[in-house]
Amino acid sequence: MKIAIDAMGGDNAPLEIVKGTVVAAENNPEVKIALIGNKKAILNSLTEIGKTLPENVEIVHTDIEVTMEDDPMVVMKEKSDSSMAVGLKLLKDGSVDAFLSAGNTGALHVGSTLMIRKIKGVRRSAIATVLPFHKPILMLDSGANPEVTEDILLQWAIIGSAYSHLMFDIEKPRVGLLNNGTEERKGTAVHQAAYQLLKDNEHINFIGNIESKQLTSCPCDVLVTDGFTGNITLKLIEGLGMFMFSSLKDMFTANLITKAAFVCMKKQLKQFKRMFDASKYGGAPLLGLNKPVFKAHGSSKERDIKNAVKQVIKYCDLNVVEKMSTNL
Repeated sequence: MKIAIDAMGGDNAPLEIVKGTVVAAENNPEVKIALIGNKKAILNSLTEIGKTLPENVEIVHTDIEVTMEDDPMVVMKEKSDSSMAVGLKLLKDGSVDAFLSAGNTGALHVGSTLMIRKIKGVRRSAIATVLPFHKPILMLDSGANPEVTEDILLQWAIIGSAYSHLMFDIEKPRVGLLNNGTEERKGTAVHQAAYQLLKDNEHINFIGNIESKQLTSCPCDVLVTDGFTGNITLKLIEGLGMFMFSSLKDMFTANLITKAAFVCMKKQLKQFKRMFDASKYGGAPLLGLNKPVFKAHGSSKERDIKNAVKQVIKYCDLNVVEKMSTNL
């Protein structure tokens, strides 16, 4: 197995991408990795962390990168030799088995859709992100498609169910539709039409509308929504998590008594924090494509990249694309 990684994509590139790649390579010596980006910058990062390039990692040089501000079509036009475009080309021609990037979401979605193509019958690929509660909730879409139709939401429910079954061993994943109320007639015309399609489809276990306030109780296994709402939901959860742990830190460091309480509860607090740690999943697949493309968070650090590679390996080992095609 060979995985291409965009070394220049993300807010913390290339240093954190290189650090995560090195750890992933050391943990998985049987997997080959093509690290794509500016060779000098990559080698400087290795020097900074006091590491040499692992034997199972090669550098594919390009000094062009896609920035977070670039237009999504840039990867197909004036930056067709960027680290992201090169990675997608390697995947397209079969030189690698999967591609991972923490770079520009729009560019990755457009580039992968045009270069890698979708599974036959799939109208739109979706970023399938795991919401990190005490039980995983697979939410799609989380940022690639701001506007959708009801039949697209139905397709995502089907491929999301297949993915949850394969990756999390859930026999009949519960599917929910993110909405502003639980009643059947709630939401826009698209939401109401989608509700009926989901309700009438015998191949999915649809349980109805889900309000955002219910998410922490994990009412479903698969949550479908448009990419605009999904991305806002995801970032709100991330922001609330950071606020909550910051507030806890202030509370436990207020005085000697609270510091003593922290010592007594340190183990439980660590377990509580791990429950909401999205980095344990690392990356999110663009479900619906006929080859594995993974999107890591733009602010990914070493642990995120290491765990994203772990997810990519599992995805490939389980032949998710082939099984999903059969499901559809």
